[in-house]
Amino acid sequence: MNMTFRGGVHPKGNKELSRNKALREYKPSGEMVFPLAQHIGKPAKPIVKKGDEVLMGQKIGEPDGFISAAVISSCSGKVKAIEKRRTISGAMQECVVIENDGLFTPAADWSQRRDAGKMTNEEIVAAVKEAGIVGLGGAGFPTYVKLMPKNPDAIKYVIANGAECEPYITCNDQMMRTMADGIVEGLEVTLRLFKNAEGVIAIEDNKPEAIAAMQKAAEGKKGIRVLPLHTKYPQGGERSLISVIAGVDFPVSKLPADVGCIVDNVGTLYAIGRAVLYGEPLFTHVLTVTGDAVSEPENFIVHDGTLMTELIEACGGIKEGVTVKKALSGGPMMGVSMAYLEVPVVKTTNAITLLGRDAVEDSHKHMTGCLRCGRCTTVCPQGLLPQLMAEAIHVGDWERFETKLYGLDCIACGSCTYVCPAKRPLTQIFKETKAEILALKRAKAGGAK
Repeated sequence: MNMTFRGGVHPKGNKELSRNKALREYKPSGEMVFPLAQHIGKPAKPIVKKGDEVLMGQKIGEPDGFISAAVISSCSGKVKAIEKRRTISGAMQECVVIENDGLFTPAADWSQRRDAGKMTNEEIVAAVKEAGIVGLGGAGFPTYVKLMPKNPDAIKYVIANGAECEPYITCNDQMMRTMADGIVEGLEVTLRLFKNAEGVIAIEDNKPEAIAAMQKAAEGKKGIRVLPLHTKYPQGGERSLISVIAGVDFPVSKLPADVGCIVDNVGTLYAIGRAVLYGEPLFTHVLTVTGDAVSEPENFIVHDGTLMTELIEACGGIKEGVTVKKALSGGPMMGVSMAYLEVPVVKTTNAITLLGRDAVEDSHKHMTGCLRCGRCTTVCPQGLLPQLMAEAIHVGDWERFETKLYGLDCIACGSCTYVCPAKRPLTQIFKETKAEILALKRAKAGGAK
């Protein structure tokens, strides 16, 4: 079995800034903002109104449709407003705003353990849905949907994604070191749904402490093993993991379940365990605040809805004499560039990265025409042809981009941009084109109804 995937790159990790900073829970003191769209699919519907008193762990947004997820309050206090607020993308979105009373009074007792062995598969999935769990690796797909594939018996692998290949980010590393038993419990619960599956905990080999902790937690657990992987980006992409563990490639039009795999971030599995075994909803998760512009990078257990500015202040703020040139939700390869920091952390926010240099801006100053060196093709983990994709976009041939060059299979990992000696913003071009093509498809589908 190969311990890595085809293509990929080796960007500087910069994980030393925070890799040994232990997780600590941060309880916010300010106003809390909960976007009703923290997941792929339809936004949740608010089930509270202005003036309502709420408790920590109380549902404040109900799923609106099959692909949707509940939104949970992470504090106690009073609903101040239901209104549009600015979010990570810069867009204004409908949010529930809560005046945090600082008490964090829980809505229930989550200390009593339940026997998952006495629960039906339907009850396990229902507990995950009720908890509002989504993929915490960044995608935000509602987890309960992922746990209901068409043919559960065909699932061969449940993969716990602990690769954490994105530069700078270290919160999953710390989570695996200190919360390994809980992650394994969540994996065991998930495996109950798939009787023919093996549990594989995949971790890059630059995390020896996490590997050791997870191996100890998995020791003696039937059907669960830890698989150290070569350190290479984007090892944590679900298609990269599946190519290594299951030995199969598949197009973007198919789901992991179509090739016998379920992939969940280690944080997602921990949340599954808490939801099923203790009835605890998802209202906190792990997050790294890092970057060369941050005074004291940290790994947090953060309450969803906390404003990013408050977390940055908890790290000592910006370094004296440093100007933030680039602010990212996530890391430098796949993170989202932010123009505003007065925005709330949501379920899928795994990092806030503040940099004193904007590498993209610097690259634009030195950009040239394509050199036809082929490096972008060599590193693409999807086996695509970025050079030809960019040419098709340049001449407006979107049909060739989509049907001949499989441009929609691009996962926007940034590997092609990273190695391009001509400093061309290939990933940005592909992301914009994909978004426009998919928007046109949605518009046509809507018009055909």
